Amino acid sequence: MELGGRPGPGSAWGLTSATPQPGQEPSNGAQAGTPAPGALRGRDPRVLLGLYLVGFLDLFGVSMVVPLLSLHVKSLGASPTVAGIVGSSYGILQLFSSTLVGCWSDVTGRRTSLLVCILSSALGYLILGASTNVFLFALARVPVGIFKHTLSISRALLSDLVSEKERPLVIGQFNTASSVGFILGPMVGGYLTELDGGFYLTCFICFSVFMLNAGLIWLFPWSDIKLNSPQNGLRLGKNRALSGKTDDEVQEGSLNPRSTAHGETSGLPWTEVLSTLRVIRTLLFSDMWDIFLVRLLMSVAVMLYHSNFVLALEERFGVSPKSTGYLISYSSALGALAGFALGPILRLYGHDSHRLLLHSNTLTFLLLLLYSATSTLVAVVLSSTLLAFSTAIGRTCITDLQLTVGRARTSGTLIGVGQSVTAVGRIVAPLLSGVAQEVSPCGPPSLGAALALVAIFIMSLNNPRCGGTGSDRLKSE
Repeated sequence: MELGGRPGPGSAWGLTSATPQPGQEPSNGAQAGTPAPGALRGRDPRVLLGLYLVGFLDLFGVSMVVPLLSLHVKSLGASPTVAGIVGSSYGILQLFSSTLVGCWSDVTGRRTSLLVCILSSALGYLILGASTNVFLFALARVPVGIFKHTLSISRALLSDLVSEKERPLVIGQFNTASSVGFILGPMVGGYLTELDGGFYLTCFICFSVFMLNAGLIWLFPWSDIKLNSPQNGLRLGKNRALSGKTDDEVQEGSLNPRSTAHGETSGLPWTEVLSTLRVIRTLLFSDMWDIFLVRLLMSVAVMLYHSNFVLALEERFGVSPKSTGYLISYSSALGALAGFALGPILRLYGHDSHRLLLHSNTLTFLLLLLYSATSTLVAVVLSSTLLAFSTAIGRTCITDLQLTVGRARTSGTLIGVGQSVTAVGRIVAPLLSGVAQEVSPCGPPSLGAALALVAIFIMSLNNPRCGGTGSDRLKSE
């Protein structure tokens, strides 16, 4: 699934400090007495609302097509194993492109990277709509696999805009807006697929939605964006004073590795990228290994649940794709409500993302087990209802935990590494699903429940290191 399946460094769980760190320049906001990062939404709501709309349109277009992929590739004559291999090609591309695109967005700026990713993804869905054989189907996945990182870059931009304390709430609201798109998309796709040539029409509509999204990004009020994260935003005031650039120019130029805080040349962009890749290698083998492993296991578990959902309901209970689309939309609506409830839940847990993630993963495990073993449609609806809630909470918590522990790195790189880990799941999940589905329609979710149990065990073993509030964790480090 291309969902996804968040946020940026600050100062523990409190507001970002206005005091510059050693070697950093104060931001323009600190010099001119502008509001704190958390006041950005109140000062100009277009900035956050525009990004929320981007997330909504992205998942609306994607969710029209993705639930129908298994049915379409089967109609092209592919066996479950061949369909799994083709599906893994998307994950392989995501594995190598996620981190590079994240680094690239840190280097070139969020606007350019967003436009390129959206337009390239639109091309992939246009080719998918023209696919009449397995080869064209696999070819269509290439541009999507490389450039489908719109949500990740949007989350990185959001993390640049707000303080770390506000980050989980803002990212939760962004996920909620995206989930609303996933509420409507499956219903539209399920209805259109029953028409003559419905899959091809659905792909063309998805292409049109992505083109609309690209237009919104182009018209977005970039001049109103003032980055507030320590890595990306603290040079704005200095650069503007030295070069006389506008806010829009500084936004694109502040992340360019050619310029330092003193306006000096630091080297070629590829030098910066190679340096970032060395940081990525350090991240994967650092004390964050357990966070990335839990992310991988839970991603594969949820992907196995979704991989044959439409086919499994058709084979086990005789449910039509149209009715399944309504069930997916219903579950997505509950996921959106979970985003609204994230703020109160975080306060209830004392902003302890690790404990909340452990509990949400435990609930996910139990629900996957119920879905695999049930023989009634009522239990399927119940498990889908609660899974939408637990996975929505888990997605936000794992990203926030990842960014909190790795706060010293740029948000784009951290999110890119996380997406690369998820991409490994996109490689493994279709293969495992194809093999397990040869045995039983209940095989993929049963295997997912086993992987979720392993993730819970790993989190329990590492609870002393990751537990506690963000402030406590920072003191221990």
